[in-house]
Amino acid sequence: MTTMISDLDIPGSQSAPAIQSDWQAGRLAMQGDSYPENSYELFDQVIHWVRLFLANEQRPLHLELALVYLNTSSVKAMMDIFDLLEEAFETGREVSVTWQYDVRNERIAELADEFREDCSYPFAITPIAGES
Repeated sequence: MTTMISDLDIPGSQSAPAIQSDWQAGRLAMQGDSYPENSYELFDQVIHWVRLFLANEQRPLHLELALVYLNTSSVKAMMDIFDLLEEAFETGREVSVTWQYDVRNERIAELADEFREDCSYPFAITPIAGES
């Protein structure tokens, strides 16, 4: 029997990313800036969702990121999520990350690359053309 928890559908704000999960598709997406007042409160539910998915499903899990800016506590939370994916990958699970970034924002591409250096699973960093 498979446990299915409710999907996340957290609307974004000026300081917090929009977050959507799709348990059936094995997908977690985050877009926008991330410097929320209480990043632990925001990301705890995301980390909880990832833990439950990895514990209860054998299907692949894919993160789709289009994060623009992350403050220090958001970076820490993302590291926790990437660590969970790494642990799962090391046990043979199929996990992957695609991080899209605006070509005009080199800083976020560098940050994504720093994250990728610590990951052995597929981690794509994809430029998207910015709006003019």
